[in-house]
Amino acid sequence: MYTWFTCKVTFDRQGEDGLIKKVTEPFLVDALSFTEAEARIAKEVNPFVTGEMLIADIKRTKIAEMFYNEEGDKWYRCKINYLSVDENKGVEKRIAQNVMVQASSFKNAVDTLIDRMKGALGDYEIATVTETNILDVYPYEPLTTTPEQV
Repeated sequence: MYTWFTCKVTFDRQGEDGLIKKVTEPFLVDALSFTEAEARIAKEVNPFVTGEMLIADIKRTKIAEMFYNEEGDKWYRCKINYLSVDENKGVEKRIAQNVMVQASSFKNAVDTLIDRMKGALGDYEIATVTETNILDVYPYEPLTTTPEQV
């Protein structure tokens, strides 16, 4: 099971008018703890930042699945309700999960989601699809050690 963290990073960016403005942008990081998330986002974002960088916020984010699409430049949060029947009460219940889809447009996000969900074992319905302002996603990468470090 992945543990995703939304990390908001504040840094200076040159605007279209040429002026430098302080902006706060969100990123998703797969990490084991808040400490690791902070270290990983600093490592990933620092090479692209000129000037001061501040990690303004880190919070745990519930995401069940990530659907990557190399052609996509936006991230969409999709809420999926899995349908199941409570045999004791005889009623249908919905179990909600959030998935993230990388896509180039809203339609492409829905199409990608439907395509990736073809192998789902149970019935489901798409409750919501929302474009996020996530700039980039950094999946988990295990630490590599060399014999000299051991």
